[in-house]
Amino acid sequence: MVKIGLQFKAVLENITNVRPFGDDFRWFLKLKCGNCGEVSDKWQYITLMDSVPLKGGRGSASMVQKCKLCSRENSIDILKDTMKPYHAEDSERFKTVVQFECRGLEPVDFQPQAGFAAEGAETGTPFTEINLQERDWNDYDEKAKESVGIYEVAHQFIKC
Repeated sequence: MVKIGLQFKAVLENITNVRPFGDDFRWFLKLKCGNCGEVSDKWQYITLMDSVPLKGGRGSASMVQKCKLCSRENSIDILKDTMKPYHAEDSERFKTVVQFECRGLEPVDFQPQAGFAAEGAETGTPFTEINLQERDWNDYDEKAKESVGIYEVAHQFIKC
């Protein structure tokens, strides 16, 4: 079992507390089999709501998958307690925002999509349903009368 952290980096403009919104938030990943090295060609998603029992009654995971190439059963689980928001002071630096417990599967790519939320840095104005698929997002904070945005979104994975 390996723990892998997803690190997030972005330039934040007048916004803070960027985070996945809700237990149904979809983490879109490309996964690699630790046994044979096969990488999924399609994006797959996992959520906190997903719970699949592991063989032999060893608990559950967010996703259990049989490798198409080597037929090995692998799993990946979202560690809810490791989820952290990305704040204004983190801007332009990598920060681990979630960790995955990996048994035979390793995330190799991440695609941010819809479902992020954030708040105006000065006003606390809530912004929900932020879509980061284009790696940039902007809006307008009426209370502060200024533009807000998330730009140059990047990611990397690290072993924890």
